[in-house]
Parts: sequence; structure tokens; C-alpha cells
Amino acid sequence: MTCVLASSRPGYKKIVDRLSSQTGEKFIYCANNEELTVKALNEINPTYVFFPHWSYIIPEEIYTNFECIMFHMTDLPFGRGGSPLQNLIARGIYETQITAFRCERGLDAGPIYCKRPLSLYGTAEEIYMRVADIIEDMIKWIIANQLKPVPQKGEGCYFPRRKPEEGNIAELESLEKLHDYIRMLDAEGYPRAFLETKHFRLEFERASLKPGFIKADVIINRKQED
Repeated sequence: MTCVLASSRPGYKKIVDRLSSQTGEKFIYCANNEELTVKALNEINPTYVFFPHWSYIIPEEIYTNFECIMFHMTDLPFGRGGSPLQNLIARGIYETQITAFRCERGLDAGPIYCKRPLSLYGTAEEIYMRVADIIEDMIKWIIANQLKPVPQKGEGCYFPRRKPEEGNIAELESLEKLHDYIRMLDAEGYPRAFLETKHFRLEFERASLKPGFIKADVIINRKQED
């Protein structure tokens, strides 16, 4: 068996060798959509194509011709759509499921292979590291048990993809909410929670909620129009 692991998040590259040694199957890593083409997949002829943290649209020609398995950080069909981590925490949800499902035409609507629980405490970067460990185990479970997906049950609930300007913390009223906003955006490649003055933009990271206050690092930049 040959499998492809496609992820635009660099940390996933290191699990490919572990998956190969622990499953006894060959794993090939793809980092972007230039590497993951129909031609390349036809040459590889993978049994599965796994997509943890993939930032590109998967062409229909790929998901209709190969067994493509995606991972979503909600208990599907709840929370289909974009920015699941941030949308969950912004709603005060701190425990969720990672859902492995088959990629099909509908948005996060394909049948489900399995789910695993996930805690949403810590910074976004810490959560994503936790997610990677869980997904690695889910991949091994899917392969070892040759799981067949089952249709989703229930009515879908959709999350809108969050925009960078939604990280503005100016209107937040509680320390707990403020702490959540800072930590849920504290990951490599994400726009940080911020405040703006007339001339400066303050971006926050590494927040720690203390009794009665928050301790955090702040990066201060002069606004571009200055």
C-alpha cells in the first residue's frame, strides 16, 4: 500500500517517516498543490490521500478518482466551513472532535471514517501540535482497520471563515474573552489579536490569564499610513 500525506503546514512532514515505519506502508509527502497533481497521483497510485491542514482547493478530478480523507476540527456535521478553531473558541466551546471524512463535492459534507476528542485549551500553536498527534493516530487506525466511511447524520451547521479584522479586541468586555481571542490566534502564519491607536498597531501573543489580569507579549508597529 502507498499513501500520500498532503499538508501545507510544515510540521506534518516529520510524521511521514513515523507512519511508514509504524504501519509498514509507504508514505509520500506533498506540501502544495503544485506537487499534488492528477499526473503525480496517477504515477503513485495511492490507496489513500490524507489531507491534514490543507490550504488549497482539492480539484474534483482528484477526489473523484482517489480516496481522499480530510480532517476537520469539529464534530461534523456541526461546524462545517472555515476557521473551525477560532469559531469554536469565540463561541465559548473548549472541547471538540476531530472528524476524518471523505472529500466530496459538498463543503465538509462527506461520509465519516472516525472521530477523536480534542481539547481547545492552550495557544493555537499548542492546539495544532496536539491535533497533529491525534491525526497521526487516526491515520494509523484507518489503515489498520480498513475503515469504511458512513454518512453524516443530522443537519449541518456552518461557520464563516473569519477575517483578520475580527481579531480586533477593542470591544471585548471580559478578561476571559480577551484571553481566548489572543490565544486562538497565537500560531505561526495567523494574524494576531490586535488593538490600534491613531499611529500604532499593537499585536498580542503568549497570553497568560492571571487572577484579575492578563500577562502577554506585545509587538508594536507604526501603522503603514504613518
